[in-house]
Amino acid sequence: MWTAKALGLLASVLVFGFGMPFPAAAQDDFEGPPIEYSKAVPDNAVSRLQQRLNRGDTVLTHDEAHGYLRSVLQALQLPISSQSLVFSRTSLQLRRISPETPRALYFNDTVYLGFCQGGDVLELSVADPVLGTVFYTLDQQPASDVPQFQRQTDNCLVCHSSSRTDGVPGHLIRSLMVESSGQPLLSAGSRNVNHLTPLEERWGGWYVTGLHGSQKHLGNLISHRDAVNDPVDNSQGLNLTRLDDRFHVERYLSSHSDIVALMVLEHQILVHNRITRAAFTTREALHYEAALNEALKNAPGSRLDSTTRRIQNAGDRLVEALLFCGEARIIEPISGTSGFAAEFSAQGPRDAQGRSLRDLQLNGRMFRYPCSYLIYSEAFRSLPTEMLTYVRGRMREILAGNDTSGKFTHLSGDDRQAITEILQGTDSVL
Repeated sequence: MWTAKALGLLASVLVFGFGMPFPAAAQDDFEGPPIEYSKAVPDNAVSRLQQRLNRGDTVLTHDEAHGYLRSVLQALQLPISSQSLVFSRTSLQLRRISPETPRALYFNDTVYLGFCQGGDVLELSVADPVLGTVFYTLDQQPASDVPQFQRQTDNCLVCHSSSRTDGVPGHLIRSLMVESSGQPLLSAGSRNVNHLTPLEERWGGWYVTGLHGSQKHLGNLISHRDAVNDPVDNSQGLNLTRLDDRFHVERYLSSHSDIVALMVLEHQILVHNRITRAAFTTREALHYEAALNEALKNAPGSRLDSTTRRIQNAGDRLVEALLFCGEARIIEPISGTSGFAAEFSAQGPRDAQGRSLRDLQLNGRMFRYPCSYLIYSEAFRSLPTEMLTYVRGRMREILAGNDTSGKFTHLSGDDRQAITEILQGTDSVL
C-alpha cells in the first residue's frame, strides 16, 4: 500500500518527469531544503575578506571622495580598468543615479561591485560556490571599529531571482531607453543582455567607450519620452573614446566605460547564472529523489529517470554557455580604451604553447578560443559531482568532434583541438 506522501511525489513525476524538461524552480523554492538560501552560511570571497578584517589581517581605509571603494577594490582584486558606467535608475540606490552621476561597476571573475556618487553603501554580489549569487552592502560612512559587510537577501532578490536570472539568485544586465533624468522609458521595452545579444540591442542606459567600426549600439544615448516610437539615431554615441563632455569624469577612478569590459561582464553573468542553475537543479533533484525513494522503499541512491533528465537539461544549458553557442557575431574589430583587455588577458593560465582561454579576438567573436575561462572558477569546480561528471562528459564528447550538431557548428576542428589542448595543459577539471 503506497502512502499519501509517495502518491504525491509520484504525481509530480508523472506531471513533470516525461517529455518536457523539469521547470525551473519558483523564486522561493531555493529558500527551502536542500538549498535554504537565506539560512545558509556563505563561504565566498566577500565573507572571507570579512574574516580577515575581523582577525586584523586586512584593514580597509576610507577616503572622503570614494569612501571605502579604493580599498575594497584592492582587497578583492577588482581592477579599476573593469569600470563600466550605467546611468539608468534601475538599482538599489536609484536616486543617486543619472547621466551626470552614473553608477560605476567593477568586477573580476568572482565579485561584482557597484559604487554611486554620494551613495550610502557599496553594493556587492559574489559567485558563492554553494549558494550561487550572494549579495552584500558596505556602509560608506567611516566605521568606528571594523567595517562590516552586511548580507542582503529580500531587497536584492526582488529583481535578482526571476526568469531573467534562470530562476535563481543571479546577476542581471538590462538595456533600456533612458531619458535625461536617468528614468528608464519602460514603454520602449527592456532587454536582458549577455553574449547572445546582438550589439545593436546592447547598452541602452550605459556609457560606452571604445572603437567598433560601423557596428551600432544603444550606449551613450539619452532618449525623450515623446520620441519613444521614432527611429533611433545614436550617431553621436558611437565610437567614443572619452566622456568628459557628458559628466565630471574626474569624480571617478577611471574616465572610461570600456566596451571590452562590458562584453566580458555580459558573458560572465550568463555563465555564472547557468552554473548556479545547474548546481541548484542537481541538489533539488537529488533531494526529491531521496524523498521519493524513501517513500517508495526503494534502495537508497536508486536513480530516477527524472533526476537524470533534470541534470542533463541544466547541464546542457551550461555547456552551451561555456562554449559560446549562439554568440552574437562581431562583424568588425572592437577595441577598448581603459587597458582592460590587456590586463584581463595577462591573467592566464597558459599552456606550453602560450595559449589561454582569456585570449581575446574581438573580431568575428569575442574570444580566440571559444570556451569560457570560468571553467577554472571555484563555482564551476564546486558543482555537485553528478553535474560536474555530466558536463565533463559532454564537453569531451563535443571537443572530440563526436557532436557537430547545429549548436556546435561554430566550433571548427582547429577550435576543438586547441581548446582540448589548452584545458589539458592548464590543470582544468576536464
